[in-house]
Amino acid sequence: MLRRLYDWMMRLAGGPKALPALGAVSFAESSFFPIPPDAMLLPMVLARPDRAWRIAMVATIASVLGGIAGYAIGYYLFETVGRSIIEAYGYEEKFDAFRLTYAEWGLWIILIKGLTPIPYKLVTIASGAAAFDFPTFVLASVLTRGARFFLVAGLLRWFGPPIREFVERRLTLVTTVFVVAVVGGFVAVKYLL
Repeated sequence: MLRRLYDWMMRLAGGPKALPALGAVSFAESSFFPIPPDAMLLPMVLARPDRAWRIAMVATIASVLGGIAGYAIGYYLFETVGRSIIEAYGYEEKFDAFRLTYAEWGLWIILIKGLTPIPYKLVTIASGAAAFDFPTFVLASVLTRGARFFLVAGLLRWFGPPIREFVERRLTLVTTVFVVAVVGGFVAVKYLL
């Protein structure tokens, strides 16, 4: 089953609807969706390394726009929508303390968490809820999300064939590491906030 899913993702990644799908996932992940865009970015760049920069740009722009939507959820709709999203991920107990740290450490929180597998939607909603400076939020989001997606795309573009062969030979291992990284991000947020 894993092999069929991988083959399907590789076909989708090379197809005409790949960029809009990546944009939708990148947007949604920054505000409410649990699956990171890396799940599409990696096979897309592996399938079309000649389009690596375009793929990274779509992921970055859509992620930042989704981050702005997450900020708006936190700023305008925290008590209705934002709190529900936080509760759905089980972070309600520590979220208020996390929100208070923005007064002193907001920029650093955005910069660090924007590069890691820690769910970025939590940062975007918290930034809005804490009324963090919006232009600084957008700039930090562009820098961190862009750095993350362009770094991944660049590495895959330059080292693509060996990485693709490695992924295809050790698909279960790669998938397990990816899942552990995503779950680890959620666990880190839950216990470190």
